[in-house]
Amino acid sequence: MLVVAAGAGLFIGLSLGALGGGGSILAVPVLVYLLGQSPTQATTGSLVVVGLTAAVGAVAAGRAGHVRLGQGLTFGLIAVGGAVGGARAAAVVPADVLMALFALLMLLVGALMVRRLRRHRESGQGQRPRLDDPIVAFDRGEGRFVCDCPRLAKLVVTATVVGLLTGFLGVGGGFVVVPALLLAFDLPMADAVGTSLVVITVTSAVALTARHGAGVVPEWPPVLVLTVVAAVGAVLGARVGHRVSGSRLQAAFAVLVLVVAMYTTVRAVPEVLGGLLPT
Repeated sequence: MLVVAAGAGLFIGLSLGALGGGGSILAVPVLVYLLGQSPTQATTGSLVVVGLTAAVGAVAAGRAGHVRLGQGLTFGLIAVGGAVGGARAAAVVPADVLMALFALLMLLVGALMVRRLRRHRESGQGQRPRLDDPIVAFDRGEGRFVCDCPRLAKLVVTATVVGLLTGFLGVGGGFVVVPALLLAFDLPMADAVGTSLVVITVTSAVALTARHGAGVVPEWPPVLVLTVVAAVGAVLGARVGHRVSGSRLQAAFAVLVLVVAMYTTVRAVPEVLGGLLPT
């Protein structure tokens, strides 16, 4: 079991470091189907894996100059409410329903990744760096605060959704955070990927604290092995991400996510339907 945890942890870390997210969505199926934990334990243990791995990845990205700490902390603090609410909701949801919802989320993420890759190929160009004009600023000339309210609304809504996903399903939400940072702060892609790791660290820590308060405890040995190896993988992934084509990495990962999503769906959905049908 520990060898399996080490192998899975390495892959999760590589994807987090190279893509700024995505790896966390594999942690829960690994903990449930390969390491035998309950869905509630797995979604809690996933927060440990994802949070610590993201923290290590954020340090590596920061040294490379690709972390905007202020924007990352702002996004993470806005997401706190959603993370706490999601963590409390997960404690009362039946295990089979939790896994079925997780399977649906994986299918959605895989579909969104494929759609993004198709758009990238059709346009023939990637995300171009843009200036990060402030959402809220003080205009000294006019002596008042100015606000780009549409971007502020997008930031609040997206951050809250990320917090809910993190707290409820134990995922980091990097697949949502990176595009949100691009839209809300107009960051260059490399900075959005690095900054997303700061957000994931904050939301995972908050959600884990809320779950611990509710008495939800994972099985620690495999979780710790998964975490340590994933942290090493995150450092390696940050280096790989600058050398390998991002579109190739995302394509390979999208295929893997869809395969795992279909397997999770086949395992989880019949259990939910079986519980709804009369015996």
